[in-house]
Amino acid sequence: MERLLKQQPKDSHKLYRLHAPEVECIAKGKSRQPYEFGVKVSVATTHKEGLVVGMRSLPGNPYDGHTLHAAVKQVEILTQHQPKEIFVDLGYRGAALPAGVKLYHRKLRRGITARLKRDIRRRSAIEPAIGHMKNDGRLRRNWLKGTEGDAFHALLCGCGHNLRMILRKLRLLLAQILVRGHWQPAMGGTVNH
Repeated sequence: MERLLKQQPKDSHKLYRLHAPEVECIAKGKSRQPYEFGVKVSVATTHKEGLVVGMRSLPGNPYDGHTLHAAVKQVEILTQHQPKEIFVDLGYRGAALPAGVKLYHRKLRRGITARLKRDIRRRSAIEPAIGHMKNDGRLRRNWLKGTEGDAFHALLCGCGHNLRMILRKLRLLLAQILVRGHWQPAMGGTVNH
C-alpha cells in the first residue's frame, strides 16, 4: 500500500493492481485502445496452418527485438525443428537470431521474390489469431496468480487455440463424410439423401 501512495504520475514502475503487482502498462499505439494493462505475450505460429507452436509471457515489457531469440528457442524445444524463415512485424527489426534462420519483415526490399512478398503479407494473419485467443480463448483476462500464473495462462491459451482449430477441422471432415454418404450411422439408423 505504501508503494501505491508514494508513486508519482511520471514514475516508470507504477502499481496498477493491488492483487497483481506484476501488471504493466503496455503502449499499443492504436487510437481505439492506446494502452493495455497486463503482461506482454509472445506468440509463434506456423505460417500456413496458423497453429501455435510457441507462446510465452514476457514480464517487464521488453523490446520485441530482444525477445525473438528466446521465442525461436522455445519453438525449437517444442517442435524439435529449427525454423528456417521467420516473418515478423517491424518491432523485431535488427533482432539477434540463431545461425541458419532468416528474418523477413515488410520493409525489406533486396532479394525479395514473389513468394517471399506473398509470405510477408501472410504474416498479418497472426493478428486475427491473437484476437481470437483474447476473446474466445480468454487470453484477455488471467485468473492465475503471479508470473508463473502468467506463463501457464499464456501456454494454455495457445493449447486451447490449437484444440479449437483441430476440432473445427474434424467437424468439417465429419460434415464432408456425411454429405457424401460414405458413413452409415450405427444402431440401424437411416441416412436421408
